[in-house]
Amino acid sequence: MRWSDVVAAMQAVYTAGRSDVEVHGVQYYSRRVSAGDVFVAMRGGTTDGNKYIDAAIRKGAAAVVTDSLEMFVDLRSQQPELALALVEHGRRALAEVSAAVFGWPQKSLKLSAVTGTNGKTTTAFLLEQLLQSVGHKCVLLGTIETHIAGEVRESEHTTPESRDVLALFAEGVRAGCTEAVMEMSSHALDQERVWGLPVDVAMFTNLTQDHLDYHGTIERYAEAKARLFAGVGAAAPRVAVINLDDPRGDDMCHEFCGKTLMTYGIDAGEWRATEVVLRAGETRFAWQTPYGVVEIVSSLTGRVNVYNLLAAGCAAFARGLSLNEIAAGAKSLRQVPGRFEVVSGSDAVGFTVVVDYAHTDDALVNLIALARDLVKGHNGRVITLFGCGGDRDRTKRPKMGRAAGNGSDFVVVTSDNPRSEDPLAIIDEVLVGVRETGVTFVVEPDRRAAIATAMRAAKLGDIVLLAGKGHEKVQIFVDGPVPFDDLEEAARLLREVGK
Repeated sequence: MRWSDVVAAMQAVYTAGRSDVEVHGVQYYSRRVSAGDVFVAMRGGTTDGNKYIDAAIRKGAAAVVTDSLEMFVDLRSQQPELALALVEHGRRALAEVSAAVFGWPQKSLKLSAVTGTNGKTTTAFLLEQLLQSVGHKCVLLGTIETHIAGEVRESEHTTPESRDVLALFAEGVRAGCTEAVMEMSSHALDQERVWGLPVDVAMFTNLTQDHLDYHGTIERYAEAKARLFAGVGAAAPRVAVINLDDPRGDDMCHEFCGKTLMTYGIDAGEWRATEVVLRAGETRFAWQTPYGVVEIVSSLTGRVNVYNLLAAGCAAFARGLSLNEIAAGAKSLRQVPGRFEVVSGSDAVGFTVVVDYAHTDDALVNLIALARDLVKGHNGRVITLFGCGGDRDRTKRPKMGRAAGNGSDFVVVTSDNPRSEDPLAIIDEVLVGVRETGVTFVVEPDRRAAIATAMRAAKLGDIVLLAGKGHEKVQIFVDGPVPFDDLEEAARLLREVGK
């Protein structure tokens, strides 16, 4: 397409150079630039893309978008023929340019987006499966995986930059997809990585302390989440699906200015779960709705999954599925990798080992409560292994220690992506909360050795919880990531125990 058509799609302050240049792609990393691309140079939190404009031009960039007036003036002077645009907001321009270059694929997809501290990934996976159960092809963008009409890829980020989102949407449209489901993180909403995406159905799961290293306060964290319900560079969502059992649910309702509000919960909400029955491998409840009552039966386990099923069910209804179709689809829903995932081989040793992504105090409380329910009948114990990430919110470390100690019979404190921090220093802050509970605990900074310690302590009927990393395949230290998989490590140890 012509550069002039791209300029017409964005809010440029000034333009310069040739307007008849043909452009074929868009990039914001200079090393990915190919001949004919538009390079969008934008200032970020850790680097300034304007430093790499010369590198992008050397690689064949046909046009440059910059959010630096100084750079715009220099380029206009030094390369007067270069197609050039000055913008006020680099990330917004990236979204606008990408939409034009990729042919506005977001207009061909009905987008459902979920935000919240916990449950985003599971809710997104469940909604995709419900939509697929009635024949819809979907794009899924999430923390663990990206799906394009059933093709599975690993995800690099919970919510990618707008250019990458729109590229995936364009692939989905070419593959015949009509629906898109994505997680929208607080970072992405705050940084406007989702600028201009027309959300049809927006979901809120819950809000507990997380990411305060970035947002600073819980109020600013909540405000970032709430942006989804007002629209980020697009109209407000048509439908909002909001958990009223969460203390922040009312705030999200007040931010919503779309057409239809659907509230859900166990204790509150119009779309409510009653007569809840929880067993290992089964969740059952009567779903009370404004349009009647249906029984929901799923192989997913635990109270937290009642909320995930409610959120996904409400969104599926908003996207046109009937109550009966949702109830039928719920029976075949699959668990999400790394979310209360039972390690293969557990049945052979007499105790259960579970891998879960829980990495906040609230998620840890829910995980341990679920495990406690499952061991009640046979006097089993709950053994919890966890750590806290480095270079992240330090105030949640003692809270996670209290959460683990209050619910568990035995706790193993270890490392969880220490990054640039000293693992022992992180553990010292965690132990402040652990010690307050009086629980029996051990410290083992080496996660591999810690998993072995937790599993050696297990007896018949116990549950061992390996919390914090879930689906992750690496452990991140000061000198970079090293391969490590809780699931793989636990399975190896179970095979040794079973010999």
